[in-house]
Amino acid sequence: MSQPPPPGGLVFACIAPHGGMIVPELAAGDLEQAAVTRAAMEDLGRRMAAATPQTLVVITPHGVRVNGMICVGLTEHAFGELNDDDEQPRGHIELRLDVDRELGYEIAWAAAAQDIPVALAGYGSSSGESSCLPLDWGALIPLWFLGGRAHPPPQVVVITPSRQLPLQQLMDFGRCIAITAAAAGKRVGLIASSDLGHAHQRGGPYGYDPASARFDQLVVDAVRAQDLTRLAHLDAQFVEAAKPDGLWQILMLQGAIDHTPMRGELLSYQVPTYFGLLCAAYTPM
Repeated sequence: MSQPPPPGGLVFACIAPHGGMIVPELAAGDLEQAAVTRAAMEDLGRRMAAATPQTLVVITPHGVRVNGMICVGLTEHAFGELNDDDEQPRGHIELRLDVDRELGYEIAWAAAAQDIPVALAGYGSSSGESSCLPLDWGALIPLWFLGGRAHPPPQVVVITPSRQLPLQQLMDFGRCIAITAAAAGKRVGLIASSDLGHAHQRGGPYGYDPASARFDQLVVDAVRAQDLTRLAHLDAQFVEAAKPDGLWQILMLQGAIDHTPMRGELLSYQVPTYFGLLCAAYTPM
């Protein structure tokens, strides 16, 4: 007697970083620096696989950014590749994945119905092999660990928020993701691709500001307290000084778990370079 299909909706979520040093093929001489984070990413990958998602929704800060709107990629395919940073690169990774256009449209329609500004992005052609969204490193690196190399891999929906929108509106959009996943009857995993403060080192590209360490600790505390909502009330000047690229995606994740209650678990946090790396897993309660 055949078993009924597993229930749909949001089945797993995570906060996952996207620094190149996490990936062995891209780490070059920095391989050991991010060993703690790499182990946590491998753990996230196992947990995501166990949840058997049909589609992965990836929220990245580095994709197609449209001022004042949340951008949803609606090509048929997505492709990305990265090389290591050596002058004579040896490492290389690439992924080509199918896009769940149906779910992407439904998320966008649900958000538009709540007056959340959404942009629908195509690339190349309207259909076929040339309808292919470029995968940025904020999407590609988490997907390298989280389902992108499965056989067969899940479909993806790639979303990029605008930092000009009110934080509450980003949380409302995250709720739309969870509502749409449940209504569609699809098993959906959510990846909030997020590096933390980028001003941890004086020699880094953004210099040093103690706000980065304070911001990172607030995120660690919020994950442990099962309360990411508190991050929506941070002072804008403080956030600018800390220079994170993950606040907006993390709050979209919070919106999703406002609809589908999930318990978070901090897997790792470290600062191996000028920006902080945090991994956290969220499973339905």
